[in-house]
Amino acid sequence: MKYVLGFFLIAIIGLAVVMALLIALGGPAQLPPVASINAPFKQIDYSGLPALGHYTARDDTALGFRLYPPEGGSVKGSVILLHGSSADSRSMHPLAKAFAMDGYAVYTLDVRGHGQSGTKGDIAYIGQLEDDLEDFMRRIEPAEPATLVGFSSGGGFVLRVAGSQRQQLFSRYLLLSPFISQDAPTYRDNGGGWMNLGLPRYIAITLLNAAGIRHFNHFPVIRFALDDVARETLTPAYSYALAQNYRPRPDYQATIRSVHQPLRVVAGQDDELLHAERFSDVFNAAGKDVPVALVPGIDHIGLTLEPKGIQAAVNALRQLAH
Repeated sequence: MKYVLGFFLIAIIGLAVVMALLIALGGPAQLPPVASINAPFKQIDYSGLPALGHYTARDDTALGFRLYPPEGGSVKGSVILLHGSSADSRSMHPLAKAFAMDGYAVYTLDVRGHGQSGTKGDIAYIGQLEDDLEDFMRRIEPAEPATLVGFSSGGGFVLRVAGSQRQQLFSRYLLLSPFISQDAPTYRDNGGGWMNLGLPRYIAITLLNAAGIRHFNHFPVIRFALDDVARETLTPAYSYALAQNYRPRPDYQATIRSVHQPLRVVAGQDDELLHAERFSDVFNAAGKDVPVALVPGIDHIGLTLEPKGIQAAVNALRQLAH
C-alpha cells in the first residue's frame, strides 16, 4: 500500500513540476510589429477628441469613456462602441464621429484592462467585463434604442454579450471584423501575425481553472505585434483572464444560436487578420441567417479608419434601425 501511495505522491509532484515549468517558461513571445496595424493609427486626426469621462463600476473602480453628442435634430438613439485588442477609446475616434453625425449619441469605452480603465492588460475575474458593461448602462443610461458595436476582439466580446442572458441590455448589435474563435473558419494562424499565444502556459492555466485553481489567471498569455511607440501607450499583452473574457465564449456556435436581438456583421474584403469571406459560413453553420457585408478594398484596420469602411458601418447601423 505504501508503494502505491508513494507512486501517487511522486506522480503529483511530477505533475506539479511540469505545470510550474509550463507556466513559468511557456509564455507568449514578442513579435515583430505588423505595419498594417500600427501605421494607420499614426495618421488619425484627433482634433475634436472628447475628454475622457468616468463611471464607477461595482468594485468602485473608475472606468473611462468618451461621449460624442449627436449632431443635427432628433436623437436616433445611442451607440456604445468597443475598441479592438490592445487599443483604447481613441482608436474609435473617426468611426464615433461618423455615428454622431448620423444622429446618435456615441460612447467609446476604455474597456477595463485598456487605456485609463483599471490595470493595463488584466482584469480581476472572467466575467468582469460584462459586469462593467452592465454598470455602464445602469449608471450612464444612454438614449434608447441602444446599439452595442464592437471591432475585432471588441466585436467578439459584443457577440459574447449578444448571446448571453444580458442581451436585453441592448436593442441591436453590430460586429465589425469580429474575432470569433481560434477554432472558427475565419481565424488565420496567430491572427495573421498580430498576436502570439503562449500555448503551453495557456493550456496549463486552463487545466488549473478546470480544477478550480485561478491563482495564475493574471499571468500574460497573449502578446501583440505593436511597435515601440504604440507599446508605450497601448496594451501590449493580455492576462489569461482578460484574454478569455474579451472574446466570445469557447462554444461560439452555442453563443450564436442564443442571439435573439437584431445583429449584423461588416468586414473588409481584404482583411489580413481574418478570413472575412467565411463569416457567413460561421453563422449559417450555427443556424443563424445573419447579414454579412464585405467592403471591397478594405483591410482590417481600414474598416474603422477609411471612409469607405466607415460608411459601410454607418449603413449597417441604419439597416439595423429599420
